[in-house]
Amino acid sequence: MKFSWRIILLWTLPALLVGFFFWQGSMAGNANDMGNNSASTRMTYGRFLEYVDAHRVQSVDLYEGGRTAIVQATDPQLDGRTQTLRVDLPSNAPELVAKLRQEGVILDSHPVRSEGAVWGFLGNLIFPLLLIGSLFFLFRRSSNMPGGPGQAMNFGKSRARFQMEAKTGVMFDDVAGIDEAKEELQEVVTFLKQPERFTAVGARIPKGVLLVGPPGTGKTLLAKAIAGEAAVPFFSISGSEFVEMFVGVGASRVRDLFKKAKENAPCLIFIDEIDAVGRQRGAGIGGGNDEREQTLNQLLTEMDGFEGNTGIIIIAATNRPDVLDSALMRPGRFDRQVIVDAPDFKGRLKVLEVHARNKKLSPDVSLEAIARRTPGFSGADLANLLNESAILTARRRKEAITILEIDDAVDRVVAGMEGTPLVDSKSKRLIAYHEVGHAIVGTLVKEHDPVQKVTLVPRGQAQGLTWFTPSEEQGLTTRSQLTARICGALGGRAAEEEVFGHAEVTTGAGGDLQMVTSMARQMVTRFGMSDLGPLSLEDQAGEVFLGNGLMNRSEYSEKIATRIDAQVREIAEQCHQRARQIVRDNRVVIDRLVDLLIEKETIDGAEFRQIVAEYTEVPEKEQFTPQL
Repeated sequence: MKFSWRIILLWTLPALLVGFFFWQGSMAGNANDMGNNSASTRMTYGRFLEYVDAHRVQSVDLYEGGRTAIVQATDPQLDGRTQTLRVDLPSNAPELVAKLRQEGVILDSHPVRSEGAVWGFLGNLIFPLLLIGSLFFLFRRSSNMPGGPGQAMNFGKSRARFQMEAKTGVMFDDVAGIDEAKEELQEVVTFLKQPERFTAVGARIPKGVLLVGPPGTGKTLLAKAIAGEAAVPFFSISGSEFVEMFVGVGASRVRDLFKKAKENAPCLIFIDEIDAVGRQRGAGIGGGNDEREQTLNQLLTEMDGFEGNTGIIIIAATNRPDVLDSALMRPGRFDRQVIVDAPDFKGRLKVLEVHARNKKLSPDVSLEAIARRTPGFSGADLANLLNESAILTARRRKEAITILEIDDAVDRVVAGMEGTPLVDSKSKRLIAYHEVGHAIVGTLVKEHDPVQKVTLVPRGQAQGLTWFTPSEEQGLTTRSQLTARICGALGGRAAEEEVFGHAEVTTGAGGDLQMVTSMARQMVTRFGMSDLGPLSLEDQAGEVFLGNGLMNRSEYSEKIATRIDAQVREIAEQCHQRARQIVRDNRVVIDRLVDLLIEKETIDGAEFRQIVAEYTEVPEKEQFTPQL
């Protein structure tokens, strides 16, 4: 539809020109009848009557239905010679003809030519015909475009991409770091290839498999691998493609999708982001979309209704399982839920090995070291990390990726792009004390994660950063570890207060204080780590569109709320005082580290701990030793 107006103008302008010329021809039809009799001199009607009364008019030829007359008259001023004159006659002059006959004037009437009417009719008809033809041409042209007007009758048809033999280019060997999920899904492939192994013992393959996990963990990649391994017909569609502005279209598309699937059974159907159509029904505000609910009802019926769908396996993916309707999650529809979580150390190492296949790495690059310093990274994050490293390598005109590009890529992925270096000023020194405060507290508190590096290079919104490396793959967190993290977060504010005074503290600790308040409140209200006892007083905040946000009221009295606030404040204040004491006791080494940081702008964790060990005893922390 991009060139539709251009095409309409291209068709209509010639039509207008042709119609104009036809109109001109019809208007000139009668004038051509006058031929050589066309008068070069015009005469008024009154003057014409005077000529008739003076017996000077010899003949009169009437044209255009009596509106125009060509008169042959003698003029005494021209020695009685005959001249041809043109007279425009009034429409209401019936006595003129009688008067001309009475004077013996030769009178003749010329009827209107029929060709002029024909040309006028054709001129009026040609424009609508050309306009209709151009619109028909546009309609046919756009009918071949996806979503064009020609698709108006196909709203109810499924838009799922269909492949008789899916050639996704992805196999199970290309999916790493999520071995448990792969094992669950390999059974689906085995059933499609060798169903007798299961039916012989009375087993029934799950009708639906729901892949659940955070974004970027490989849910869609797993679906591609299943399609590539199974070698059966494969339908893929997004949940948002079912829903349209027209009521009933989504349900019609669901019916059409399962109709096609039945014709090609056994087959796979992959629905990505199923939460777009599978949210809870009747959940209050934001949940009254009747079209979406009709689509969900039809999907529930097709998956497990009165009529079964033998041989159709549905695989769906979502990162919001909490919003899905309970009827969709029950056995018989989605019998199996596969958790696709962020990979652990072994998983990250395997993911890095997969994505490093086509990367040229320097011999000094250790994938184990990269996996160790990237806890919490998803598969997509790790792929992006190596890709950013390759881009930096090409930009710096190096032949292979070195550890320097890896470090810069990690910093860029986590904190953002590198900013302009700070100039040596009071502000830079204040930021240096703030970051060294974080690092010194994190180093001297035993339960805190070890420092990886301290830098004054701005990244994103941060003017300086202190990186910590987790000492182990933590599934659970102890109370001492939480209080150590709170102390480390308050180390920057503590250094500002001890060095510059209470009046010179800055807004740089704003994000740290938010984290401190959140962790301390969770310790009190969710984890039972306070004097209030082992009580869980608050749940995680619900979503408003699920009807939970307005109904989630605190189930404790105002007295308990006051005690909660007091406990949160007490935890934060105790950690704050501990951080200030550490900064006060180690002021000499802090000053040295600040001078070194301003000079080098970045201090490595090992160098930082070595300098601190010269002045005080550094507690020995548990180092993470991965089991390969």
